[in-house]
Amino acid sequence: MVLLAQKMDVAEEMDRLDAHVAETRRILKKGGAQGRRLDFMMQEFNRESNTLASKSISAEVTAAAVELKVLIEQMREQIQNVE
Repeated sequence: MVLLAQKMDVAEEMDRLDAHVAETRRILKKGGAQGRRLDFMMQEFNRESNTLASKSISAEVTAAAVELKVLIEQMREQIQNVE
């Protein structure tokens, strides 16, 4: 029951993350100047991962959120070289 409650609690963040992935793919396919848009998307990814981590009551979900933050930071570093 606790796991179901947590799943429902983070459903909104998971939906937003899915939307951010779709938007990021759209930006990459579009081409042209992408750096600022991609940097903004990384901010949005980071915001959702922070919320996901703060709502977590599971060590597994917290660990996944931390790993997501690491990956987001790595992508952000790469994006700094894109313009």
